[in-house]
Amino acid sequence: MHIAKHTTGYILLALIVITAVVGLLLSPPMPQDETYHHFSDTWMLLGIPNLWNVLSNIPFLVVGCLGLYQYSKQENVSVQHLLFYGGIALVSCGSAYYHWNPNNTTLVWDRLPMTLAFMALTSVIISQFVHYRAGKIALVPLLVTGVISIVYWVYSGDIRLYAAVQFVPLLSIPVVLLCFAQHRDTTKGYWMLVMCYILAKVTEHLDYQIHNALVIISGHTLKHVFAALGVYLMLRYRNHTSV
Repeated sequence: MHIAKHTTGYILLALIVITAVVGLLLSPPMPQDETYHHFSDTWMLLGIPNLWNVLSNIPFLVVGCLGLYQYSKQENVSVQHLLFYGGIALVSCGSAYYHWNPNNTTLVWDRLPMTLAFMALTSVIISQFVHYRAGKIALVPLLVTGVISIVYWVYSGDIRLYAAVQFVPLLSIPVVLLCFAQHRDTTKGYWMLVMCYILAKVTEHLDYQIHNALVIISGHTLKHVFAALGVYLMLRYRNHTSV
């Protein structure tokens, strides 16, 4: 049973990677859409522009520091986890900086720590569910790939590689959880993260609609809240196996 699930998992993972590579090669260059920087909530208070989109990054700092504290206390310190939670803590700074003055230049500092955290998480999941050593070995190549995707976008204006780097882990993580996890209890936190990430993307997409309906809060602000909540729930329900 496990062998069949693992085989299915490897096939699906291969298809995801192949699809991403083919899409990358065949699609035309994709510039960053300038309308991405137009958010519904632009309220300024005490000299802080886009107040709630800036302040809603504080939960990333809190949960990132909490994760760093908890994992730094372990006897066998997990570099992968430290990089992940360190990246999440830095997301708070990068995203707040971006939302203070949204443009392509500041967006780099939003996406860079987020990408590094995403790559570190991918390494963690490979180690925990697929192959311990493979995940460890993959950490540096994953981080380098993430950085290259950002650098390529900055210098070329083309976000295809960045999109592919986001696309592959986003689809691969659920496949790994479904096909390689031995016990469902070990995946609870990760599924919480996935569900919150989906909610974050939905609220991001409905930024204006949510703001018009709720008035006091926008969809993009809720995106930050759900994303940080997902990381907290993953930490709360984490498996105690050292990685």
